[in-house]
Amino acid sequence: MSKTAEAEGALETRGIEPVPDAERTAKTRELFPTWVAANISVLLLTMGASLVVSYKLNFWQAIVVAIAAPIVSYGLVGLIGIAGKRGGAPGMALSRAVFGQRGNLLPGSLIWVARWGWETINAVTGAYAVLTVLDILFGIKQNNSLVILTLLLFVCVTFAISGLGINVVQMCNKYATYLFGIFSVLVLVYLIINTDWSEVFGQPAGKTSLMVAGIGMIAAGGVSWIPSSPDFTRYLPRTASAKGIIGNSIGGAGIVVLPMVLMGSVMAVSTPDLASAQDPVSFLGEILPMWIAVPYLLIALVGMLLINAMSMYSAGFTAQTLGFKVPRHWAVSINAVISLVFGAILMLVATSFMSSFISFLSLLAVAFSAWVGVFGADMFKRKHYDGAALIDTTRTSAYWYKGGFAPAACVAWAVGLVVGLLFTSSTWFSGPLATNNFIGEYGLGWVVTIVVSGLLYLAPPKPADTTKAPGEPGEPEAAEAMAS
Repeated sequence: MSKTAEAEGALETRGIEPVPDAERTAKTRELFPTWVAANISVLLLTMGASLVVSYKLNFWQAIVVAIAAPIVSYGLVGLIGIAGKRGGAPGMALSRAVFGQRGNLLPGSLIWVARWGWETINAVTGAYAVLTVLDILFGIKQNNSLVILTLLLFVCVTFAISGLGINVVQMCNKYATYLFGIFSVLVLVYLIINTDWSEVFGQPAGKTSLMVAGIGMIAAGGVSWIPSSPDFTRYLPRTASAKGIIGNSIGGAGIVVLPMVLMGSVMAVSTPDLASAQDPVSFLGEILPMWIAVPYLLIALVGMLLINAMSMYSAGFTAQTLGFKVPRHWAVSINAVISLVFGAILMLVATSFMSSFISFLSLLAVAFSAWVGVFGADMFKRKHYDGAALIDTTRTSAYWYKGGFAPAACVAWAVGLVVGLLFTSSTWFSGPLATNNFIGEYGLGWVVTIVVSGLLYLAPPKPADTTKAPGEPGEPEAAEAMAS
């Protein structure tokens, strides 16, 4: 990022320790391509198709969903990202100040496991893209050996990008943003010319409850990035604009989510099978002409590589906060191996890719939201983070609290998680309160999780924050951040 390369070089060696002020020279505008790249996924097309086929929404309702989802989810991404520029450390390291050195292992472990699933889904989608291009260009058909080979290739490249660190990730994000924009315009033009718009606009409106549930489905992908947001803002100076962080987060995601979801909803009118395809990537190769399908799938492949690279980059920090005593770039390898194994199982054994994906998203949103509620509520009162206390895991740490746990945070997190699951429904799991009530019907289990965990955390009186941050200036933007 910016001048970070001058301090770190091509390989980022810094782990979870806070970034010194002298190296925090990034700009908030650099967050825009970061969140563009985090959303370059053909799965958004499939989810857009699901809005029409499964949720029975019309084109205008799909527009509302495609606009609201990134505002809600990436608004939270930007808000939590403010903590990164305050403390200069990754999200799960800053989380130690909230949950305690030992208490942070509870949400940290769950978030780390959830990342396995997210990275597995991305790896599978990327491997499908490679297989589809090989089939279109060379007539090479899919077989088990080729599945394993393409998956291995995808995971290895992902590991290389994420292992090198923030500079390489950000550079790749920048160029991927330009390429994605060019090829998306080509697909849009093709759809405009070849779509029966009378049929698109003739679709009847669906239920409002399903439209709200659709927002939650699309937003779940953004919610999964919230704990990682400080990882990409820790090189920002303390004086960086809070509005700039939030605005660039929403803008970068929205400029991708909106057209991708709408393109998927338009495609679904004439090809409804897109919403339930076992291999959604190869399905695109069938409905688009080769001169568009091949370059678009290639850029989609690049997008999936970058999404997984960003996820593994953050997962490396999470692994370090859980106690893995290895450098960050080696901590990344743990998730790479896991995604390779789980990806092979999903591609060779699973019978319904999209069903598994949607179910995973609904549970993922609840798992991440419990942490978001507590951490976000804590940001209302915390003015700074003690860098020395964050990396001190002994009893002398200012963040040791009671036996290494912050009771109010841990209890609020656990209760919020359980309550959210009670209202959540998926093909894998359905809570007893997921039906016959407003919250369950509208798919708001993840929202309830944030609200319950946040309010429970704020309810008990908290001791004054007496930690010191040597040389840390005041933060006049605190009020601005909360207002945003």
